[in-house]
Amino acid sequence: MTESRFNFSEKHPLRWGVIGCGSVAEKKSVPAYQKTKGFLVESVMRRNAGKAQDYANRHQIAQWTTDADKVINNPDIDAVYIATPPDTHKFYALKVAEAGKPCCLEKPMAPTYRECLAVYEAFKSKDIPLFIAYYRRSLPRFLQVKQWLEDGLIGEVRHIQWQKTKPPNPIDLSKSYNWRTDVNIARGGYFDDLASHGLDLFTFLLGNIKKVSGFGTNQLGLYPAFDAVTAHWVHEGGTTGSGSWNFGTHHRSDNVEILGSQGRIKFSVLDEAPIEIENPSGHQRIHIDHPEHIQQHHVEHIKQHLLGAVVHPSTGKTGLHTSWVMEQILKQK
Repeated sequence: MTESRFNFSEKHPLRWGVIGCGSVAEKKSVPAYQKTKGFLVESVMRRNAGKAQDYANRHQIAQWTTDADKVINNPDIDAVYIATPPDTHKFYALKVAEAGKPCCLEKPMAPTYRECLAVYEAFKSKDIPLFIAYYRRSLPRFLQVKQWLEDGLIGEVRHIQWQKTKPPNPIDLSKSYNWRTDVNIARGGYFDDLASHGLDLFTFLLGNIKKVSGFGTNQLGLYPAFDAVTAHWVHEGGTTGSGSWNFGTHHRSDNVEILGSQGRIKFSVLDEAPIEIENPSGHQRIHIDHPEHIQQHHVEHIKQHLLGAVVHPSTGKTGLHTSWVMEQILKQK
């Protein structure tokens, strides 16, 4: 790593501003920033003044506002975390790039590959760090899976397959508004929000995807976005992959299987489940707890990246690739 342009410590913390303080910011992310030594969350923004003030008060954050520009352009804010729905990611991220500040952007990176590319290029052209909140790349549970693969414990990796299903929830059944199934924000519906985590993780474990195709449809008619998606792909190393995501089944499932020449690995992407490995040495089943705030390791890696100690596993470049994969899957109707 080269010498960092950033110099911060507990006495002189890197001061973060947060755009959007909804459900993901309650426990998953913002408390992780607050608990990272050398980081300070100084300001939060939400369009609803009452909710912004309530969030700031409950999380003991000094400033709150309904104006994102007052966070982004605040000289006392050094970096910005964007935790809004994906349709506003490009709008806010380009403002952060213009302000010349490091940024962490929630996933998915943006609704389309074209928007993601614009964000990526804006930060790259100014050599400003851009991180994407695909935090599973930093979780010990999945780092153990990666280690098993790198150690060759299932031999040559042949195929990865994922089945993710769940029943429609009460919001779906009532046909109430939900941005996650708004076709203008998420054409793939829950696929965009949930499958992106797994597809990004698979490229982390097995390398980038060089060829991919898929098909999306709407079987239930509860909302305009897709509720059923299937896909097939090939990683650069030759491993094949397949996935099926259906959000209208009677049961919930989240099953990943990596098949090798000498064994297999099983795990879940989103559900709390043990990781398992079977090979000639036997069958091992391990449960590795996630941290209390699931983005804690992701945020710690942001700190180490900004200090020049490591390269963060989830950057604008990796997020852009995941966006390309998602768009290729949904290209054909």
